[in-house]
Amino acid sequence: MSPWSVVVPAKRLAVAKTRLRPLTDRADGASDAHEALVLALLADTVAAALACPSVGDVVVVTDEPAAAALVRHLGARPVADEPDRGLNPALEHGARVALGTAVAALSSDLPALRPDELAAALRAADAAPRSFVPDAQGSGTTMLTARGTPLRPRFGTGSARLHRDDGAVPLDGAWPGLVRDVDTVEDLRAAVALGVGARTAALLAGSPTLAVHLGAAR
Repeated sequence: MSPWSVVVPAKRLAVAKTRLRPLTDRADGASDAHEALVLALLADTVAAALACPSVGDVVVVTDEPAAAALVRHLGARPVADEPDRGLNPALEHGARVALGTAVAALSSDLPALRPDELAAALRAADAAPRSFVPDAQGSGTTMLTARGTPLRPRFGTGSARLHRDDGAVPLDGAWPGLVRDVDTVEDLRAAVALGVGARTAALLAGSPTLAVHLGAAR
């Protein structure tokens, strides 16, 4: 099988992960703590994808200069969001510029993702032209794959049902970091319990106030 191209969308920092602001607004250096956390989540996701042996190309679709510089430094390939019409058109654009015909759209907020988990999920995805991994709640999607066929992303509210109704096969396996995307403080706490990547771990270690509030907000 040919290697996979992974496409990751990254919003502008000003509008990314707004449900985490009640946490980051209380952190040390609060003026830039939110942006630092969003970039840390992205960095750990991209680093895991780059370290996965099944992945040959990582494309990050973004109009955020800081995100583009970060992922370029890691070894990924940033591309501008030329459609500028929302998440799904951005992913379709990323799939068009990806290398090869096997494409996986991956959420940008998976700090507990492990390369071996991603490899296992991509091996499972080889069994169907299109497949997806539901999130931990079962209603969303953290990864959508297509091999030799259009990606047809349906990310957004109820995306798991939308992807299933559109013919994508749901995948289930032992990949806790892959299903644990981070939208809320509770999500971040669950990811930390699994073990987050180096960038998110360093951010939390360097911000005692953030770590305390994360532990206290139960």
